[in-house]
Amino acid sequence: MSSLSGKVALVTGASRGIGRAIAINLARWGIHVAVNYRIQTHEAQKTLEEIISAGGSGMLIQADVSLASEVSRLVEAVEKNLGPIEILVNNAAIAPVQNIEDITEQDWDEVLRNNLKSVFLVTQAVLPGMRSRRFGRIINLSSGAVITGGVIGIHYTASKAGIDGLTRAYASRLVKEGITVNNLAPALIETDMVRDPEKLRKMIPMGRLGRSDEVAEAALFLVRNEFMTGQTIHVNGGLYFH
Repeated sequence: MSSLSGKVALVTGASRGIGRAIAINLARWGIHVAVNYRIQTHEAQKTLEEIISAGGSGMLIQADVSLASEVSRLVEAVEKNLGPIEILVNNAAIAPVQNIEDITEQDWDEVLRNNLKSVFLVTQAVLPGMRSRRFGRIINLSSGAVITGGVIGIHYTASKAGIDGLTRAYASRLVKEGITVNNLAPALIETDMVRDPEKLRKMIPMGRLGRSDEVAEAALFLVRNEFMTGQTIHVNGGLYFH
């Protein structure tokens, strides 16, 4: 891509961690970034402040992306204030740590709704505009848990595996329309969601946890690349090879 400047990106769950890092990195390239969050207003404000400090521009938009009505309001607000959404990063997720025997039907539904249904809802909402313009970049956040089984919970792993399948399904159907759809699968990245970092650090062949900005660099690559679609980039410090 000759230039990213002036394009509009929506990053869901961008109030902290990987979502924040991706939003800030995109903004450094002149992309106008809509910072979506659900409840953490103060943290989302920090993301926007860092975007502005980096010379970028954007907006905050609160919405629960697991609800269709909220997604409609979100997309409408972004397009009204920033312009047509050309880049979508589906990052919003929850990660409750639970043992198999403790997971209830309600727990299962909540995780699948927040992690997988949200990807479907937001993607469906932005696709008409992308298809009419014959351009779009969709990046979904999967997880290394899909390969390893994970340590968070079976519901979390299942939700991320669903994202893998959804990514390939969209990619195969949109490949001739100028829209690429790809996955990022981070594993053991140092964020506030990581518990017992010292124990996890010993599992990584590189001897450290990953950084959010390293995942953000991979996201930028997927935005810039015009020939890659339906793929998963594994950012894991050699934890596994796939």
